[in-house]
Amino acid sequence: MATIRMTRGKFESIQRCADERGVIAAAAMDQRGSLRKAIGKAKGSDISESELSDFKVAVSRILTPHSSAILLDPEFGMPAAAARAENTGLLLAYEKTGYDASVKGRLPDLLPEWSVMGLKEAGADVIKILLYYNPFDEESINRIKHAFIERIGAECRANDIAFFLEPIAYDDDYDSNSLAFAKKKPEYVQRYMEEFSKDRYGVDVLKVEIPINVAYVEGMPSFVGGEAAYTRSEAMALIKQAASVATKPFIYLSAGVTDEIFRESLGLVAESGTPYSGVLCGRATWQDGIPIYGKEGLAALEAWLSDRGVENVTLLNEVLAQGAQAWYSIYGGLDQIEVVDA
Repeated sequence: MATIRMTRGKFESIQRCADERGVIAAAAMDQRGSLRKAIGKAKGSDISESELSDFKVAVSRILTPHSSAILLDPEFGMPAAAARAENTGLLLAYEKTGYDASVKGRLPDLLPEWSVMGLKEAGADVIKILLYYNPFDEESINRIKHAFIERIGAECRANDIAFFLEPIAYDDDYDSNSLAFAKKKPEYVQRYMEEFSKDRYGVDVLKVEIPINVAYVEGMPSFVGGEAAYTRSEAMALIKQAASVATKPFIYLSAGVTDEIFRESLGLVAESGTPYSGVLCGRATWQDGIPIYGKEGLAALEAWLSDRGVENVTLLNEVLAQGAQAWYSIYGGLDQIEVVDA
């Protein structure tokens, strides 16, 4: 007898974003304001919406032949969605970019002109939400966030489409890149993986951070020196411990680090014996193309993507081949899932 029941729409939409092994090897290109600013800084002037869209189209067209799916935003990313390789899955972001810094709690908000139904009609295979989350925040703040995710989960269930949640750990009292936060991060990540694995939220796949910062792992190539937050063995134990509480498939995000550091981090995950189901990798594969696009234009970006960008994705795929497992492995395999009509 199957261990879980899953509606056909959700099952098929996750499968469309996975490769033939059931691993989610996805690119991420849903950055909006931050990407526009970065390109503008490189160019030395503001850029237009069409220039931002052109960057996304180039990334999608050149990198998706090597990816199982791509994450885009419906504001500037729909031309890029149309340019993706055939049979490449499409995840669409439902949240507004950023947050209102004048309001405590980094509260989330949705794109007002979109709904899950509308995103599905626009071609989305999966709905994605980013949520800044501090498990030790004021109860009133986290009640708002829990209810927010419950509503989106219900909307995705009603439209029979998979829901990927991307919680991002934060604490306003710490710099996210600091040694102090590196020591706290494993517990923050573990707590949000446990919380949002609960069925009440309707999350199908968690897109999570690797719970340690390799810059503070003693003996790792990326170690910054000075005081370490953890030894190599401690880091692997923390990775495994955070993953142990998840009852949903989870994939790792690159969190803006370089491609070398992301591969190094995933190597530590694999060495720890932690099962994970793939990645949604954004800036690590294409961020070095930003200054090239800003200074030299679209043709130079396309040339860089065709060379170094493809190389970055290929190297990442090799890492996934060694360590990642099918998204359904957390349930014991495909034969443990009963696919039912909604």
